[in-house]
Formats: sequence, C-alpha cells, structure tokens
Amino acid sequence: MLLQDVRYALRNLWHSKGFAVVAILCLGFGIGLNATIFSVIDGVLLKPYPYTDPDRILVVGERKQRNDSQSGLSFLDMRDWKEANSVFTTIAAVAGRSLTISDVGAEPERYLGAGISWDLFPLLGTSPILGRGFTAEDDRPNAGNVVLLGYELWARRYHSDQGIIGRPILINAKPFVVVGIMPPKFAFPNNQRLWIPLEPMVANDPRGVRGLFAFGRLKPGVTIERARQELDAIAARLAVQYPLTNEGWMSNLRTLRQSFLPPEVPLVLYLMMAGVTLVLFIACSNVANLLLARASGRRREIAVRNALGAGRARIVRQLLTESLVLGLVSVPLGVALAAIGTRLIATGIPLDQVPYYIKWELDWRSVAYTIVVAATTALVFGLFPALQVSKGNLHETLKEGTRGNSVAKSMLRSALVVAQVAFALVSLVGALLFVRTFMNLGGSDLGFDPKPLMSMRFYLPGEVYEAEDAKLRRVEDVVRRVEALPGVRAAFASNFVPLSGGGGGGTVVVDGRPAPPGEEQGIALISVTPHLIGTLGMTTTRGREFTDAEGWSHSPVAMINQTMARRFWPGVDAVGGRFRVPDEGKAEWFTVIGVTSDANLYGIDPSNEEPPAVAYVPYAYQQALNTGITIRVDGDPASITSAARQAIRDSDPNLPLSQVRTIVEARRLTFWQYGLYGWIFGTIGVMGLLLASIGVYGVLSYAVSQRTQEIGVRVALGARRADILRLVVGHGLVLAAIGIVLGWILAAAAMPAARSLLYNVSPFDPLTFAAVATFLAIVAFLASYVPARRAMRVDPVIALRGE
Repeated sequence: MLLQDVRYALRNLWHSKGFAVVAILCLGFGIGLNATIFSVIDGVLLKPYPYTDPDRILVVGERKQRNDSQSGLSFLDMRDWKEANSVFTTIAAVAGRSLTISDVGAEPERYLGAGISWDLFPLLGTSPILGRGFTAEDDRPNAGNVVLLGYELWARRYHSDQGIIGRPILINAKPFVVVGIMPPKFAFPNNQRLWIPLEPMVANDPRGVRGLFAFGRLKPGVTIERARQELDAIAARLAVQYPLTNEGWMSNLRTLRQSFLPPEVPLVLYLMMAGVTLVLFIACSNVANLLLARASGRRREIAVRNALGAGRARIVRQLLTESLVLGLVSVPLGVALAAIGTRLIATGIPLDQVPYYIKWELDWRSVAYTIVVAATTALVFGLFPALQVSKGNLHETLKEGTRGNSVAKSMLRSALVVAQVAFALVSLVGALLFVRTFMNLGGSDLGFDPKPLMSMRFYLPGEVYEAEDAKLRRVEDVVRRVEALPGVRAAFASNFVPLSGGGGGGTVVVDGRPAPPGEEQGIALISVTPHLIGTLGMTTTRGREFTDAEGWSHSPVAMINQTMARRFWPGVDAVGGRFRVPDEGKAEWFTVIGVTSDANLYGIDPSNEEPPAVAYVPYAYQQALNTGITIRVDGDPASITSAARQAIRDSDPNLPLSQVRTIVEARRLTFWQYGLYGWIFGTIGVMGLLLASIGVYGVLSYAVSQRTQEIGVRVALGARRADILRLVVGHGLVLAAIGIVLGWILAAAAMPAARSLLYNVSPFDPLTFAAVATFLAIVAFLASYVPARRAMRVDPVIALRGE
C-alpha cells in the first residue's frame, strides 16, 4: 500500500513539474542552510573531542578567591597537586613555545610547538604512529634532548622519511633526537607541530609563575565536585606553606569544552541556527501555500475518490505521502548546498585560526539530520492542506468544480505570508547588525595609522643568545640595520607586535596609592626599544619618550598610556609617579617619564571599547628570544619585506623569521570572525528575503487567478486599471506592513541576545530597523506589482463568459 502511494505521488509530481520544481527549490535551500549550520554546530559543540573518554578529562588551573581572576598552573603547584591528590589518575601539562628547526643546508623555519609532560599524550589516549612517546626519564632536567614531530611537518620537511627516528635535528640551535611521529592531523593543544619535554623548560620557574595549561583525568567514579574539594584542600595547605605566592589561590576545574571554546562561540552558533530555522519556516510556508493552492485544484479529484469509497484517512495518508516524497526529493539539493556551504565557511577562516580538533564536514550525521528535517517539515507543513482538502461536502464539491475556494484557506495563506515577512525582517536585521559591526571594526580608530607599518618576528636561537647582553646587542644591531634601509622612517623591536600579541603584564602596585584588598587592577607591560612613538605615529601628551640611552639599557623608566594615567593617577599628573608589577617578577620601581596617547595595540574588543592600561618599559627588562620588529615605511610597507629580511640575515643568518605581514593584514586577523559572521548572517538574510518575496508573489498571483471573475465584474462596472492596481498591490502591502510590524516586535525581543557581539551599533538601532523595513516594503511592492499588472489586463467579457 505504501509503495503504491509513493508511486502515485511520484507520478503526480512528474505531471506537475512547475509546482514540483518550485517546491523542491524552496525546501532544498531551506534544508541546505539548516544542514550547513548543523554541520558546524555538530563539529564545534556536539562531537566529542578525539581523545579517549574525553568527558573524564578536566582542565586544571587556579583562580584568585578575591577577584575570581583565572590563570594556568605553576609547575611547582602542579607537582604538589599531582603527588598529593587521590582523584586523578595523573595531572599533566603543556606550555606553548615557538620552536625553530635549522637543519644544515635547509632554510630555518619557525613552528608552533609545545613543551609537554611525559604522560600528557597517554592521558589523552594518543600515541605515536612511528617510534615511541616520551618517558619519565626524558622529562627531567639535564636529560637528553628528544622531540616528537607532527605528521604533517614530518611529511613536508622530511618527506616521510622513517629513517628520521633516532636522528638528531637542530631545534633552537640545539640537537634534539627524534623519537616519534604523531598521527596525521594531531596538533595538540591547538595547532602545534612538534613537542619537547616540559620539565627541562620550566623546572626553574618560580612558584608564582602560573603559565602551564594542565589536564587531569578523573579516576572512575570521581565527580568534578569531589575533585574540586580535594584540590582546594591541597591549595589551602600550600597557601599556608607558601603565603607570598599561594595565599588566596584555589583550584579552577573546567571541562574541555568549557576551556577550549570562547564563550561567544556557542551564542553565535545558536543565533545562526535560529536564523536558518526562520529561513526554513519561510521555505515551508511557501510550500504550504503551494499545497493549498494545488489542493483547491484537486478538490474535484478528491471528491470523486471519496465517492468511489476512499475514506478521509486514506486520502490524508495519500496526500501526506506526496508531501513526504516532495521533502525527500529535496534532500539531494539540500545536501549539495550544505556541502558547498561547509566548504565555503572553512575556506573563509584564516589558516590555523581554528584548533585542529574542531572540524566540521558533511558526514553521515549531517546527512541523517538533513533527511529527518526534510521529512518532518514536509509532513508538518503538508498536514493542514491534506486535512483541508479531504473534508467538505461531496455534493457541493462536485457541483462546484475546480473553482472552490474558502475564506479559511485564504486567511491561512495570508497569515503565512505575514509570518514570512516578519521572519525575513528578523533575519535581515540580524545580518545588517553584524555587517555594520564588521564595518565599524574595520573603520575604527586604533590610535595609530596601520597603513605604513610592516611587522615580523625573528628568533634568537642557541647558547650564544642565552646571555642577556648578547640578546640585547643582537636586537640593537637588527633594529639599526633595518632603520638604515631606504624608505624606512623608523623601527622598534619589542616582546610584542601590534595587533599580533605578546608582551606581559599583571597586577600593578602604585607607589603611595595602595589598592584596597580585592580591588587590585592589572596592566599590560610591554618592553620596547627606542622610537616606539615615531614608528607608530602616536603622540606624547605629557612628559617625554625614552632617549636612546634609556631604551637600550636597564633604566627604570616607563611610558604609560592615557588609560593607565587616568586609572591609577586620577586627577593628578602621572609623570614622576612610580609603579611596579610583582607578577612579572620585577622588583624595580619604574618611574613614569611620559604619557602617550591611547592606542588599541591588541585590536578592538567589541565587549570593551576602552583600551587596556599599558606601560612601556625599556626592552632590556623583558628581553625575548622571540622578538618582533615593527617598521614604518614611506609608501607600500610590503615593498620593504625583502630588504628587511636581508638586513636581518646580514646581522645573523641563523635568525628564522615568522609572521611577516603588514599591520593592515594583522588587523584583519583580529576580527576576521566578524566578517565571517556577517557573511553567514547576510546569506541567511538574503535567502529569507528571496523566499519571502516568492511567497508574497505566489499568494497574490493565486489570489488574482481566483478573483478573475470579480475583477472582470469590477472592470465591466467601470473600474479603472489604476483601481485594480491599487486593489492588488494594496493587498500585498497590507500583508507586508503587518509582517513588518510583527517582525519589528520579534527583532526587538531577539536582538539583545547578540548585544555582546556587536560593536558601535545598538541591537535596537533605528537606522537598521528602518532600512530593513523600507527594503522589505519595496520588495513586497515589486512582488505585488507583477500579479497586479496581470489583473489589469483581465478582459471582462472573457472573465464573465467563464463565470
């Protein structure tokens, strides 16, 4: 019986090709968008991480009780927690590092790497595919240097040579023996390509340096709450034992997903899912209207079948089977669109901006979701037309012929159009708000002009640079060589690169202005060489900048930005004030010699429009093996790239370069995700608008076809063409107006959820609401005008003869 219904449904669709094509396109686009966003949500929020029993793995950190500030774990605290706890099978850690491979005869290359505890990869349940992993003997001070290589690095640089196992390679100018190759696509914790033992890197770190990203695997039967209680008890004992570094600190346990995902990502994805759900509703409304219109033309057929003995349940089942077949036939189109959509989203993300363990693809889960959505929507939106057409008076229907119409169905079709316009408005408002946020971020004032600036990082490898004086002299030589290049206006080196990150910071202590307990505030601490102000084009609002002598020495002086001056010296001149940053291990009191203009060196933060408080100290105080240089150029900054590379090689040919890019490029990378959000929400809004336009046009076209006789009578009684135009277009505009008002209400209720994601635009922005409403009204007018033109051409003689 079911097979017979399916064959009959396919035959009917084949005979109604126009109806089938429009319905399949509407459903295919709606389902395709849903499948695309579901694939992303599935990859980001639903799929378990690729580790053994990942729900039993916790991220282990510390937090300050008084202000709830969070941090990583110090090596010494981790060691004590590891030995004293009874709730974890083990606690292991990772610390990110940039590592340079400089084999003889090959170009030095800088890779994102990490130091790891020997038992970290066993904790994750991951092991090398070639060779072995680290052992406890490898992870000790003064042990032999060993390294694990990522599969992709091994395949590209060493051409998948299995003989690399047991051979030494130069990492940071020191020989490391390759002991293993990790599996393909494995790049823990984010996009690392090689790993070395952790303890030799951090064994001498003070207890107060909390820079490790630690993980613990819960023992069977142990809950997170029990683990938190035990670690807090251990932390309390350490606070008594080491009050200077541990007082007020307690444990901070989070799941992998809580730790790995930025808090705004789930919100964005849920908003996207809400948007594509609205589009799917609009698409299904179109199909429901098509089914209602088609059902009116089939009333006589249904009545005949009823007269021949078919019961109402049998007829409803047949009509629902037709709807189900229609939905399933749209699945291939939806899957194809989802495949394109997921690929476009992936290609819209800059390289290495998404951790390796987050992957979205059109797999069996996404296809299954697509089939379920297609079947469910087809059945739900096909049910009412089926119930409508299967009821009614048999005698009246047969006498009425195919022109039967009902006020109820007309009202339902109009209600669906109103809902389509309302949902299209919500989608377009959301899209426009994100587009405006992206434009505002791109056009925002950074406090300096990025256009003439180029930046790059260079690394100082080997024992020769372990001496502080050696690092300082090499950096000075590099800067002076670069500044001497034709076309270079100024340059400075730093442990920080504008809009690319780096630097340090911590809680600040201001001389003579102690902060109340629990109200301590932090600052960013950046070490720079001379010529910061001239390179970035900032201004000195008070005092002066570093002299060359100060900038290249351990002079305890500092420049601060206006935000820091306002925050820590309110109402008084900050020049001459003193501060220190104990968290950075700096016992020195720095004297403020100048106040600079504010600059958004870290990029614009949509959730906080005020730039952070920043202090600039001489480079000698925070010398970095991984140092950045920023160059101001006359003309195109990219034109200086080759000359700057050569100048650095002339200083030392063993210095590898990385992150070579203009500051304009670096700026784009600080808010690329908002461009992606705008593109996705824009696509959702445009699809909603297109489908809503089809809905308005379809309903009005059907209304004109049903009112042909009425229009003919009006024309015969003297109605002018302009009157007919107003009649039809007015009906369309009234429906659009009701939908716009309803959409305003829905958007006003929904948009505040996105407030934290917007920059320099209100979720109730009147310009956005008005622009979208006006645009929808114009689209509704155009969609109404075509049926109106057809109505104006009705010949009253032909219309009345048909009556």
